[in-house]
Amino acid sequence: MSTALQLSLEEYDRMIAAGAFVGMDRHIELIRGELRQMNPAGPVHGDLIMYLLDWSHDQADRSAFLVTGQSGVNMPEVGSRPEPDVFWIHRRRYRDRHPGVSDVVLAIEVADSSLQYDLGEKADLYAEAGLSEYWVVDVPHQRLHVMREPTGKAYIHRKVFQIGDSASPSIQATATLDLQDLFEGE
Repeated sequence: MSTALQLSLEEYDRMIAAGAFVGMDRHIELIRGELRQMNPAGPVHGDLIMYLLDWSHDQADRSAFLVTGQSGVNMPEVGSRPEPDVFWIHRRRYRDRHPGVSDVVLAIEVADSSLQYDLGEKADLYAEAGLSEYWVVDVPHQRLHVMREPTGKAYIHRKVFQIGDSASPSIQATATLDLQDLFEGE
């Protein structure tokens, strides 16, 4: 009989420090104590991430927030360190630790082949950890799923935006994302 090896965040950090993943040609995340391999990003996925990073840098109140992407967010409550494609965090230095859920004001995932995972298990994970706002860019359907007000294992407020709509993070209503430009812009 075999069982999956469950890792703590501390064990995962020790593996990283020891170089356990150096040279791996894979993108991994720690989700509920398990190493998960993420699908490689295609050109559309990469383009949307670059757009969202650029939009975030232009729109975020830079005196209050930092914008980063594909870096870990500590979630000890759920034994995880996911790496959102783009996220806004409270402005400070993070030399001593990865940002935690209380530091993140907006997490964005760009989802193509991972759509079901990002809208399902990952949304549940973020809600359970208490992440205040989570967006999923739905590549196949050209929509944006906005989730707010986490409680237990789900978000209370869920809204879907389509081309022609615009969306703003609750933390900064002046930051307006135009979905027409996101999906169809040059």
